[in-house]
Amino acid sequence: MAIYHLEAKIITRSTGRSAVAAAAYMSCSKVLNDYDGVLHDFTRKRGLEWQHIFLPANAPAEWQDRSALWNAVEAAEQTKDSRLARELVVALPTELNKTERINLLTEFVKTNFVAEGMCADVAIHNTDGHNPHAHILLTVRPLDEKGKWQKKTEKEYLCVRGGMEKGLTSSEFATAKAEGWEKQYPYFIGNKKEYLPPSEAQEMGYERASKYPKSTRFGRQNPTAARWNSEEQLNIWRASWAAMTNRYLDNTGKAIPHIDHRSHKERGLEEQPTIHEGLAARRMEKAGFVSERCEINRRIKADNALLCELKETVRKLSAIVKMTLKELAEAMESLRQTALIFSYHLVDSQFKQYAIKNETKGIKKGFETIKAVVSNLKDKTKQRTDLLSVKKETPVIQVMKHRELSRRIAALSEEIEELKTEKESLLVSLECASESDFPRVQKRLERLEETLKQCEREEAKYKKELEKLSAEYALYKEQAKAFNTGEFDAERLKYRKQKENEAMQKLKDTCGKDFDRDTFLSSVRDVDYYLDDTIDEAAVRHYRAEQRRQNRQTERSKSIEELNGYLK
Repeated sequence: MAIYHLEAKIITRSTGRSAVAAAAYMSCSKVLNDYDGVLHDFTRKRGLEWQHIFLPANAPAEWQDRSALWNAVEAAEQTKDSRLARELVVALPTELNKTERINLLTEFVKTNFVAEGMCADVAIHNTDGHNPHAHILLTVRPLDEKGKWQKKTEKEYLCVRGGMEKGLTSSEFATAKAEGWEKQYPYFIGNKKEYLPPSEAQEMGYERASKYPKSTRFGRQNPTAARWNSEEQLNIWRASWAAMTNRYLDNTGKAIPHIDHRSHKERGLEEQPTIHEGLAARRMEKAGFVSERCEINRRIKADNALLCELKETVRKLSAIVKMTLKELAEAMESLRQTALIFSYHLVDSQFKQYAIKNETKGIKKGFETIKAVVSNLKDKTKQRTDLLSVKKETPVIQVMKHRELSRRIAALSEEIEELKTEKESLLVSLECASESDFPRVQKRLERLEETLKQCEREEAKYKKELEKLSAEYALYKEQAKAFNTGEFDAERLKYRKQKENEAMQKLKDTCGKDFDRDTFLSSVRDVDYYLDDTIDEAAVRHYRAEQRRQNRQTERSKSIEELNGYLK
């Protein structure tokens, strides 16, 4: 079954990446980065199925060489935090053959990127034959008609004329200057600084505080680059990929389900979306280990399957308009069974949120404490080092000063040892061997926060389902008023234990080893609260006592009839 996946990333120097390295990786080639002199060699990498460079008409022909193209990109960017390239990773349908995948990718790249003036370096990876995907590396700086890089942003000066302020670039100011527009510079006015045009400041005899004129904070962004970087443009690319892929799937002549770029929420789906597993997680599973991300997806899929089954049960029950006492009793207990499962998931998500919040709070508190300890330890160590230097420079004949310095050094040494002990204890509590493990703990915090959001979504989903089910259950309660309360509730009790056991088994099948019996028992107690319904046990006892009395009366009458027949 075809899946939708389109991931967009920006390659920046601030994260330690380079466009040359990304190009070498995706093309499984060897490329030298002229910017930093690093040779990136990925010739041993396997799985490259196809690669090609697409250029707009105004790009230099020599950029068909991968090294020339991406070294030109690196040379155009001068700062240490420059945005070098945009990378898209798209999943290719396994239902298409190699030629169809290449044609689909070529059409997508030419239509959406090359036609807009971007240079695109494209490669298809298909290591094991089960996960074909494409890497699309795009330039982020527009080209002019002569194939030269345009500016991403341009300095914008805030100029004034007649009390009105307006932003102008250097080229615009050259023209506007003749129309009376002036730049604003900072001038000393008493103890303050104020921006004024030179003509006004000279009349007042103010002294200029700086040679730099007033300007906007981020300058004026190139409109083409701004559009490429917008969220709206990304959504257009996502929709285009879905539409083109579906067209190619239809052209195969097979009944292949379409892919959709929209989120579950936008599509009105209540199923919980799965998370991206990645190649590393799948390799772990293939090697016999359990991947956390794959385990989360298995749980999500099981939850979604159970939710679909329960909603189908409710739909079938809702289709029945008029029921007998027995049918209605069984229908209400079936709905209660569904509500019991929803209640379990609701309570389970609330327990998980409580546990995650406590764990997150503990980790954050531990981080703050250990940071304070490390900072204090550095200060104390520096103080001791300084005192040792002072002691070393102090003449031996100054005995009293030596003793005082020795006393202070000894006290600091004792404090340092205590701080080291506290630091080691905190590292153990954070499950860290050293400070180098802090990034791993940070990732753990991020995973916990991601899981917390997932639990919050689950809680909202099951609350909504319980509200809908409660409304359906209320209609059944209205129908039940036509029957004797004791008789109806007694009939319901015949199904109750069986339905509760079935609900428990379904939850065990869905949750596996994570199933918690205490949570289930708590849900059994809570479910009647959600449905606003309880069994009238007094009425049931009265009904059963009346039934027993009637049965005895019937047996007595039958015995008398038999005796009279015998006597005759």
